[in-house]
Amino acid sequence: MIRFALVCESAHTFESWFRDGEAFDEQRERGLLSCPVCQSTTIDKAIMAPQVARKDRGALPPPNAETPPAVEPAPVALMTPEQAELRSRLKELRDLMLRNSDNVGTKFAEEARRMHFGEVEHRAIHGEADREQVVALLEDGIEVMPLPGLPDERN
Repeated sequence: MIRFALVCESAHTFESWFRDGEAFDEQRERGLLSCPVCQSTTIDKAIMAPQVARKDRGALPPPNAETPPAVEPAPVALMTPEQAELRSRLKELRDLMLRNSDNVGTKFAEEARRMHFGEVEHRAIHGEADREQVVALLEDGIEVMPLPGLPDERN
């Protein structure tokens, strides 16, 4: 495996791993490479300093040595604009559902069952239920739906 520093026609820089140099060339020719920032498929290899193991790593530079300028890392888009929009809409939907329902916590299955059998007034609720409780509710004809979870909430 080899890591290449890449640059698009808009000068966005990023890195990617390839099996070898031929794999990079083949993917570029087939239009399989795209910039994670602007989605341009005009990609070239950027100049990249080789990483060489040195014994003096961590040692202070000589007093007259120039310090190389800090390189600002380029942003990396982990999702397309369409995926970001979908995530935003899912979050809005979930927030709306949470605002307009009562949190019954771990008593969700019990409260849903009580509403189903007319013991308490019907209302929108949310809470926690394990798999067995959800299966039992569905078998009893009680409709339940999980709230959409978003990946960034698990970090």
